[in-house]
Amino acid sequence: MSQSGVSVAPECVSKFNELKLGKSIKYIIYKLSDDYKEIVVEDSSSDSDWESFQNKLLSAKAPHKGKEGKGPRYAVYDFEWEMESGEGKRKKIVFISWSPDEGTLVFPRMTYASSKESLKNALTGLGAEVQANRDDEIEYETILKDISKGTR
Repeated sequence: MSQSGVSVAPECVSKFNELKLGKSIKYIIYKLSDDYKEIVVEDSSSDSDWESFQNKLLSAKAPHKGKEGKGPRYAVYDFEWEMESGEGKRKKIVFISWSPDEGTLVFPRMTYASSKESLKNALTGLGAEVQANRDDEIEYETILKDISKGTR
């Protein structure tokens, strides 16, 4: 359980293990349940289209006390890229913590921030982590540059 008292639903780990071992899932998007007590799977897909994944993060919403703002999310993406040197492909399972700077209500933003470590600790085998707070920080090239550490 996290500092915020939020727990991780068992499905979060089982879906991650499917991604990690089965390779049929390309990404998983996690969210806090409507009562903010549990991290749950919101979506998963075998679709490798980055823009589709990115748009789901950008359009996420988080309601709280009758108001709605942009929604923070956690995501895991099975990132694959071709080495520019011709040395073949590389892969990393990337944990993305998405918390928009603008348009997010304070309570959801703080609850996501204080619950992140619980989910990360439950997911064994992450290769990299990205914290994104602006739209441009979840662009494909931005994340590729960050996770490849210049070894492209």
